[in-house]
Amino acid sequence: MDADRAPHPRHGLAPLLASAVRLSVVAALAAVEKAEFGYVRDLVEITDSALSKQVSRLEEAGWVTVEKGQVGRRPRTWLRLTEQGMAAYRRHLTALTAIAGPLR
Repeated sequence: MDADRAPHPRHGLAPLLASAVRLSVVAALAAVEKAEFGYVRDLVEITDSALSKQVSRLEEAGWVTVEKGQVGRRPRTWLRLTEQGMAAYRRHLTALTAIAGPLR
């Protein structure tokens, strides 16, 4: 690689967001302070088990936090994108935009 050239923008892509489902979950959470599990499941159009698996991966990376509680007598789970997760998402979008170039 030429020392005067900047690295290719693909190096800014987050491998964890290569999954369309994980990218969709992170995008949904980036738009809100926190979201109820069922809302994200329905928005992304996946099953409970599929969302749970993807949230676990994001939680392990420190990108999502999971909060359990109750509304009345019903158990609820809320998901929140962490600052680290938001920063990774923004870097990923910046890299995608740089790779794609301007739309004509």
